[in-house]
Amino acid sequence: MTPGAAPAGPRPSAATPAAAVTRRPAEGALHSWDLSTGVDGPGTRFVAFLSGCPLTCLYCHNPDTWRMRSGRRTSADDVIAEAAKYVRFISTSGGGATVSGGEPLLQPVFTGELLHRLKHELGLHTALDTSGFLGARATDALLRDTDLVLLDIKSWDPATYRKVTGRPPGPTLDFARRLAGLGREVHVRFVLVPGLTDDPANVEGVAAFAGGLGNVSRVDVLPFHKLGEAKWRALAMPFTLHDTPSPTPDQLAGVREVFRSHGLNAV
Repeated sequence: MTPGAAPAGPRPSAATPAAAVTRRPAEGALHSWDLSTGVDGPGTRFVAFLSGCPLTCLYCHNPDTWRMRSGRRTSADDVIAEAAKYVRFISTSGGGATVSGGEPLLQPVFTGELLHRLKHELGLHTALDTSGFLGARATDALLRDTDLVLLDIKSWDPATYRKVTGRPPGPTLDFARRLAGLGREVHVRFVLVPGLTDDPANVEGVAAFAGGLGNVSRVDVLPFHKLGEAKWRALAMPFTLHDTPSPTPDQLAGVREVFRSHGLNAV
């Protein structure tokens, strides 16, 4: 589906957390929206992709979402009105709505407003797709309105994490521990990149950490791909993983077994 502008909808009768803070309808930088199945959480989902990200992941397939200015200023009313069109279809599939990016916690007020209204006005299962690097910006109220956190753990080894993202891993791991303490359901995502994140000690580190949290219901071991390389070229940015192959089925199966050895449902 081609992302597009949504008509304005009515304001809710009760003040939402973001409205209470801002005293005005929440707005944010929206890159696009789409409907997806099986990628951004369970079932068919309405996915709002927000603009802006503090990480610069080498394998990012949407580098066009890194800058806030790449999005269009959009009100929460507009996003909710668009999502409302698909509630019956989404509910029939056992799906919901996901706030993704970019990094949605770069815009915590807008993200909190969307999650609250998607859950309480539209009655949808909600998911937050995040790297966790800005997890400290997520209020407890925002997390209460989040049924599922899709948490990207890029690496366990600090040097590899910084090479992949340009940032340290500590904030992501701290956020994961906080989510465990709050009992929020988490799906961990780990991208397997040959020659970069596939070191056995690195995989074991992520698996042991995730297995020890107690709230990780699923681990998605995702194969590195180069589907976003054209976007890097269009932005005149060097794609340094051009010569890196995708992992083989055997490599993926081996990594999933490492996660399973720590009691995790790895797919």
